[in-house]
Amino acid sequence: MSDRHQQRQQRLKEQVDARIAAATEHRGIVMVFTGNGKGKTTAAFGTALRACGHGKKVAVVQFIKGEWPNGERNLLAQHGVEFQVMATGFTWETQSRSTDTIACQQVWQQAQRMLADSDVDLVILDEITYMVSMDYLDLEALMLALQQRPSAQSVIITGRGCHRRLLELADTVTEMRPVKHAFDAGIQAQQGIDW
Repeated sequence: MSDRHQQRQQRLKEQVDARIAAATEHRGIVMVFTGNGKGKTTAAFGTALRACGHGKKVAVVQFIKGEWPNGERNLLAQHGVEFQVMATGFTWETQSRSTDTIACQQVWQQAQRMLADSDVDLVILDEITYMVSMDYLDLEALMLALQQRPSAQSVIITGRGCHRRLLELADTVTEMRPVKHAFDAGIQAQQGIDW
Protein backbone atom coordinates (compact mmCIF):
# COMPACT_ATOMS: atom_id res chain seq x y z
CA MET A 1 0.00 0.00 0.00
CA SER A 2 2.79 2.43 0.84
CA ASP A 3 4.48 1.85 -2.54
CA ARG A 4 1.24 2.55 -4.42
CA HIS A 5 0.73 5.75 -2.42
CA GLN A 6 4.26 6.89 -3.19
CA GLN A 7 3.80 6.15 -6.91
CA ARG A 8 0.54 8.15 -7.02
CA GLN A 9 2.15 11.04 -5.21
CA GLN A 10 5.16 10.94 -7.53
CA ARG A 11 2.87 11.09 -10.59
CA LEU A 12 1.01 13.99 -9.03
CA LYS A 13 4.29 15.78 -8.27
CA GLU A 14 5.41 15.36 -11.89
CA GLN A 15 2.12 16.81 -13.16
CA VAL A 16 2.33 19.78 -10.81
CA ASP A 17 5.99 20.37 -11.64
CA ALA A 18 5.18 20.31 -15.38
CA ARG A 19 2.41 22.89 -14.94
CA ILE A 20 4.72 25.13 -12.91
CA ALA A 21 7.42 24.87 -15.57
CA ALA A 22 4.91 25.71 -18.32
CA ALA A 23 3.74 28.91 -16.57
CA THR A 24 6.37 31.31 -17.92
CA GLU A 25 4.37 34.52 -18.44
CA HIS A 26 4.73 37.20 -15.76
CA ARG A 27 2.04 39.89 -15.63
CA GLY A 28 -0.75 41.19 -13.47
CA ILE A 29 -4.06 39.36 -13.62
CA VAL A 30 -7.76 40.20 -13.37
CA MET A 31 -9.65 38.14 -10.82
CA VAL A 32 -13.42 38.03 -10.42
CA PHE A 33 -15.18 36.88 -7.25
CA THR A 34 -18.88 36.59 -8.12
CA GLY A 35 -21.94 34.50 -7.34
CA ASN A 36 -24.75 34.60 -4.81
CA GLY A 37 -22.74 33.18 -1.91
CA LYS A 38 -21.10 35.04 0.94
CA GLY A 39 -17.37 35.68 0.84
CA LYS A 40 -16.60 37.68 -2.31
CA THR A 41 -15.34 40.79 -0.53
CA THR A 42 -13.75 38.65 2.17
CA ALA A 43 -11.76 36.76 -0.46
CA ALA A 44 -10.66 40.04 -2.05
CA PHE A 45 -9.47 41.40 1.29
CA GLY A 46 -7.68 38.15 2.04
CA THR A 47 -5.70 38.71 -1.15
CA ALA A 48 -5.11 42.33 -0.10
CA LEU A 49 -3.68 41.14 3.22
CA ARG A 50 -1.42 38.70 1.39
CA ALA A 51 -0.21 41.44 -0.97
CA CYS A 52 0.48 43.82 1.93
CA GLY A 53 2.38 41.07 3.70
CA HIS A 54 4.68 40.89 0.68
CA GLY A 55 5.21 44.67 0.64
CA LYS A 56 2.89 45.30 -2.31
CA LYS A 57 0.93 48.53 -2.71
CA VAL A 58 -2.83 47.96 -2.58
CA ALA A 59 -5.72 50.34 -3.31
CA VAL A 60 -9.44 49.70 -2.77
CA VAL A 61 -12.58 51.25 -4.23
CA GLN A 62 -15.82 50.20 -2.55
CA PHE A 63 -19.02 50.70 -4.47
CA ILE A 64 -22.39 50.39 -2.66
CA LYS A 65 -20.77 50.36 0.80
CA GLY A 66 -21.86 52.90 3.38
CA GLU A 67 -19.99 54.82 6.04
CA TRP A 68 -20.46 52.21 8.79
CA PRO A 69 -17.40 50.76 10.57
CA ASN A 70 -15.38 48.46 8.33
CA GLY A 71 -12.97 46.01 9.96
CA GLU A 72 -10.97 45.44 6.78
CA ARG A 73 -10.50 49.16 6.22
CA ASN A 74 -9.54 49.64 9.88
CA LEU A 75 -6.72 47.12 9.51
CA LEU A 76 -5.56 47.69 5.94
CA ALA A 77 -5.43 51.49 6.23
CA GLN A 78 -2.79 51.00 8.94
CA HIS A 79 -0.65 49.37 6.24
CA GLY A 80 -0.97 52.21 3.75
CA VAL A 81 -3.90 50.85 1.75
CA GLU A 82 -5.88 53.69 0.17
CA PHE A 83 -9.66 53.36 0.37
CA GLN A 84 -12.17 55.27 -1.73
CA VAL A 85 -15.74 54.53 -0.70
CA MET A 86 -18.91 55.46 -2.57
CA ALA A 87 -20.41 55.93 0.91
CA THR A 88 -24.04 56.17 -0.18
CA GLY A 89 -24.94 52.78 1.24
CA PHE A 90 -27.05 50.15 -0.44
CA THR A 91 -29.06 51.27 -3.45
CA TRP A 92 -32.27 49.90 -1.92
CA GLU A 93 -31.68 52.32 0.97
CA THR A 94 -30.94 55.45 -1.08
CA GLN A 95 -33.62 54.77 -3.70
CA SER A 96 -32.24 57.61 -5.80
CA ARG A 97 -30.83 56.67 -9.18
CA SER A 98 -29.42 60.14 -9.84
CA THR A 99 -27.69 60.39 -6.44
CA ASP A 100 -26.25 56.90 -6.78
CA THR A 101 -25.06 57.57 -10.33
CA ILE A 102 -23.28 60.77 -9.30
CA ALA A 103 -21.67 59.02 -6.31
CA CYS A 104 -20.58 56.13 -8.54
CA GLN A 105 -19.03 58.47 -11.10
CA GLN A 106 -17.13 60.36 -8.39
CA VAL A 107 -15.59 57.22 -6.92
CA TRP A 108 -15.01 55.80 -10.43
CA GLN A 109 -12.69 58.76 -11.10
CA GLN A 110 -10.58 57.59 -8.16
CA ALA A 111 -10.64 54.02 -9.50
CA GLN A 112 -9.43 55.23 -12.91
CA ARG A 113 -6.54 57.03 -11.21
CA MET A 114 -5.59 53.85 -9.34
CA LEU A 115 -5.89 51.70 -12.48
CA ALA A 116 -3.48 54.03 -14.29
CA ASP A 117 -0.90 54.10 -11.47
CA SER A 118 2.03 51.74 -12.11
CA ASP A 119 3.02 52.02 -8.43
CA VAL A 120 -0.19 50.24 -7.38
CA ASP A 121 0.26 46.48 -7.47
CA LEU A 122 -3.33 45.46 -6.65
CA VAL A 123 -6.60 47.35 -7.14
CA ILE A 124 -9.80 45.99 -5.60
CA LEU A 125 -13.05 47.13 -7.23
CA ASP A 126 -15.46 45.91 -4.57
CA GLU A 127 -19.11 45.50 -5.66
CA ILE A 128 -18.45 47.13 -9.04
CA THR A 129 -20.55 44.51 -10.84
CA TYR A 130 -23.69 46.21 -9.51
CA MET A 131 -22.61 49.55 -10.96
CA VAL A 132 -22.39 47.97 -14.40
CA SER A 133 -25.63 45.97 -14.17
CA MET A 134 -27.57 49.01 -12.91
CA ASP A 135 -26.08 51.26 -15.62
CA TYR A 136 -24.40 53.61 -13.16
CA LEU A 137 -21.07 52.83 -14.81
CA ASP A 138 -20.42 52.26 -18.49
CA LEU A 139 -19.12 48.75 -19.18
CA GLU A 140 -16.92 50.03 -22.03
CA ALA A 141 -15.21 52.53 -19.72
CA LEU A 142 -14.47 49.78 -17.22
CA MET A 143 -13.20 47.39 -19.90
CA LEU A 144 -10.92 50.07 -21.35
CA ALA A 145 -9.47 50.96 -17.96
CA LEU A 146 -8.78 47.29 -17.23
CA GLN A 147 -7.16 46.73 -20.62
CA GLN A 148 -5.00 49.85 -20.39
CA ARG A 149 -3.81 49.37 -16.81
CA PRO A 150 -0.07 48.84 -16.14
CA SER A 151 0.95 45.33 -17.20
CA ALA A 152 2.17 44.28 -13.73
CA GLN A 153 -0.97 45.47 -11.93
CA SER A 154 -3.55 42.95 -10.72
CA VAL A 155 -7.23 43.76 -10.22
CA ILE A 156 -9.97 42.08 -8.23
CA ILE A 157 -13.61 42.63 -9.19
CA THR A 158 -16.32 41.57 -6.74
CA GLY A 159 -20.09 41.41 -6.82
CA ARG A 160 -23.02 39.31 -7.96
CA GLY A 161 -24.10 39.00 -11.57
CA CYS A 162 -20.77 39.81 -13.17
CA HIS A 163 -21.17 40.81 -16.83
CA ARG A 164 -20.09 38.05 -19.24
CA ARG A 165 -17.55 40.34 -20.93
CA LEU A 166 -15.80 40.90 -17.61
CA LEU A 167 -15.82 37.14 -17.02
CA GLU A 168 -14.23 36.63 -20.45
CA LEU A 169 -11.57 39.29 -19.78
CA ALA A 170 -10.68 37.86 -16.37
CA ASP A 171 -7.78 35.47 -15.87
CA THR A 172 -9.29 33.88 -12.76
CA VAL A 173 -13.00 33.61 -11.95
CA THR A 174 -14.37 32.20 -8.72
CA GLU A 175 -18.10 31.80 -8.18
CA MET A 176 -19.32 31.75 -4.60
CA ARG A 177 -22.30 29.44 -4.21
CA PRO A 178 -24.61 29.65 -1.21
CA VAL A 179 -25.11 26.39 0.64
CA LYS A 180 -26.27 27.71 4.00
CA HIS A 181 -26.25 31.16 5.62
CA ALA A 182 -26.84 32.08 9.25
CA PHE A 183 -28.89 35.14 8.28
CA ASP A 184 -31.48 32.88 6.63
CA ALA A 185 -31.97 31.24 10.02
CA GLY A 186 -32.63 34.64 11.63
CA ILE A 187 -29.13 35.17 13.05
CA GLN A 188 -28.06 38.81 12.96
CA ALA A 189 -24.99 39.92 10.99
CA GLN A 190 -22.08 40.29 13.37
CA GLN A 191 -19.28 42.84 13.62
CA GLY A 192 -15.97 41.11 13.00
CA ILE A 193 -17.64 38.24 11.15
CA ASP A 194 -19.90 39.81 8.54
CA TRP A 195 -18.37 43.29 8.39
